[in-house]
Amino acid sequence: MSQLKTISILDNIPSSTQSKSKPEKLSYYTHRCRSNFPFAIPISKFSLSCILFLSLLLFYTFKSPSSPPRRSLAVDWGGAAWERRVRSSARVRSRPGHSVLVTGAAGFVGMHVSIALKRRGDGVLGLDNFNGYYDQTLKRARQGMLERTGVFVVEGDINDKELLKKLFDVVSFTHVLHLAAQAGVRYAIQNPSSYVHSNIAGFVNLLEVCKSANPQPAIVWASSSSVYGLNSKLPFSEKDRTDNPASLYAATKKAGEEIAHTYNHIYGLSITGLRFFTVYGPWGRPDMAYYFFTKDILNRRPITIFEAPGHGSVARDFTFIDDVVKGCIAALDTAKKSTGSGGKKKGPAQLRIYNLGNTSPVPVSDLVSILEKHLKVKAIRKVQPMPRNGDVRFTHANISLAQKELGYKPTTDLEAGLKKFVRWYLSYYPDAKKKSAWDFEVLDCIS
Repeated sequence: MSQLKTISILDNIPSSTQSKSKPEKLSYYTHRCRSNFPFAIPISKFSLSCILFLSLLLFYTFKSPSSPPRRSLAVDWGGAAWERRVRSSARVRSRPGHSVLVTGAAGFVGMHVSIALKRRGDGVLGLDNFNGYYDQTLKRARQGMLERTGVFVVEGDINDKELLKKLFDVVSFTHVLHLAAQAGVRYAIQNPSSYVHSNIAGFVNLLEVCKSANPQPAIVWASSSSVYGLNSKLPFSEKDRTDNPASLYAATKKAGEEIAHTYNHIYGLSITGLRFFTVYGPWGRPDMAYYFFTKDILNRRPITIFEAPGHGSVARDFTFIDDVVKGCIAALDTAKKSTGSGGKKKGPAQLRIYNLGNTSPVPVSDLVSILEKHLKVKAIRKVQPMPRNGDVRFTHANISLAQKELGYKPTTDLEAGLKKFVRWYLSYYPDAKKKSAWDFEVLDCIS
């Protein structure tokens, strides 16, 4: 599909060999909705789900959340100059095109998709609160990349309703790409309220503003493969049940899918959810295993590799960032218009959910071996039983539906993707290059 021909910010790196996968015949999404949404779940489980969901909301309402640290976001927006920057960034340069509000724009996926959209002529405005969940220096570097591409990133929070209203007053966005969220499975044990604050309350706040906008935008948002939870049937399909989450993070993403269904049904918002499967690549998140494994291997520190009961392997369906970008843009390009206006529904609206994975699960131990090869440094491995912290043993995406309806086709295997990541890592962290036995010129992926 022509809309998938995006420009990667890593143009100077050759593309990898293409992964092979055979589409599977699936029933139409309308028939699958019955298994994905609460009205198909036995009434007792549905009631329990409602109680748990309301409990989370009450918890958020009466207890101020302890979100990851971020600098004060006092009102520092507004004014004629600020509005001009907002309009200029969101202006469509090539027709036909979209005017897209990207939340979490300074995040890993947000930066890559924003740049790809901007380079093909779409209008893009970023929104990010630059919280301290991980290194803010990396987020600011991503912001610099965005600014050099012409994308203005408004510094603000999705829970700031007045800011969101102001943005929609200044720009009539055709689409919203909602990527802002509290990420990570294990961090939920340490700071559970931050997940309710961002992934539930923040999402509701954004949908409230979108449903009242005139015209209403089409919405594409990031769900997660984590919603499959304790499912043992492989590969994971969109028609599978998702009512057995293994972590609070997964539960909030599942809640997000139910909330999306509600706003679609009541207000006519066109909503597409994307279940990402372990996205990796240059400019990635430091809390991801491939990232901190690289750091620890170079520093000759032991890395912990978890194994399942009975010495079983733990595997992930690692998906390269460029493939995910193509999936996000395809979802935006095929999203139909919302059918409501000013908070009132005028007809049925599009509601979709897709897996975006690579369909080739790889054991984590193999990932480490690939990193050793590209870093030319031997890892100090420490194998331990998998703890009960919300992680699951494996993920494996069935992408037949995304292939059929989005033209989604991942082309980068883990070997090629990690090679690109390592090249970026050694370029972004100059001191790391000295610790590697790297024997060829590292490509400059920063400028």
